[in-house]
Amino acid sequence: MTGNTAPALADALAGGTLVLDGGMSNQLESAGHDLSDALWSARLLAERPEAITEAHLAYFEAGADVAITASYQATFEGFARRGIDRERAAGLLALSVDLAREAADRARAKGAGRPLWVAASAGPYGAMLADGSEYRGRYGRTVAELEAFHRPRLEVLAAAGPDVLALETVPDTDEAEALLRAVRGLGVPAWLSYTVSGDRTRAGQPLREAFALAVDADEVIAVGVNCCAPGDVDAAVETAARVTGKPVVVYPNSGETWDARARAWDGRTTFATTRVTGWRDAGARLIGGCCRVGPRQIASIAETLRPTPA
Repeated sequence: MTGNTAPALADALAGGTLVLDGGMSNQLESAGHDLSDALWSARLLAERPEAITEAHLAYFEAGADVAITASYQATFEGFARRGIDRERAAGLLALSVDLAREAADRARAKGAGRPLWVAASAGPYGAMLADGSEYRGRYGRTVAELEAFHRPRLEVLAAAGPDVLALETVPDTDEAEALLRAVRGLGVPAWLSYTVSGDRTRAGQPLREAFALAVDADEVIAVGVNCCAPGDVDAAVETAARVTGKPVVVYPNSGETWDARARAWDGRTTFATTRVTGWRDAGARLIGGCCRVGPRQIASIAETLRPTPA
């Protein structure tokens, strides 16, 4: 792998809007991989890492500028339940960054002439529980306990050399506070992204209070929302931009709803790329999709956001 030659992500955000990738799990499932166990896509880090590289590549080829690693559900605790020791788990976390970087190298070799970045995903505590609690929050853990859970994983991911840490699908302000503490001193910028319902976090806190936590966090280069209904994004972008003055990151789901008991998606798709110009105009500088949003939709976002060459 040749490594990253892109400018710093924060500098790129100051100059325009970047396209994020879409859902990792749906892309892997569409390629025929079974993600039905508790490790979800993280299982393939150990069993089929080449499949993850191919999924990243599909999004880069669709027009994504930023790939989010397959480490959302990768934790020391989750791997331990599968008999994977701490040293091996750390290696798999680092591998998630290497695989995304490899996909970027392959995309450039195939003619992608634009800068490409890698965001190392750090999902919430509830993702490790694999019971849908990331959509509720309020785990019964203190901020200090949550910080102790997140810090070792973030240290490993940061050491692997991503361009940014994606603190994503955060359901409440306690976990946000813990994550903001955990990224201090790591030397890698981060974005903080809540999962929301209406104008509140999943745990019910007003978004203006949730976003305010990041105002004085120098490590945080963008704030926003992900893994939510597309209709919840509009107001969230405006609130995040107004409260923090920082670039906004948005990547909603397709609009379908996850049934944790049935481990299946329900409802209909409401994701429409016609929305993205409004998000950009309101302050969004990183725009993509989360669960059930695939390369076709990302290609449409890229086409919408990038000016047509003269």
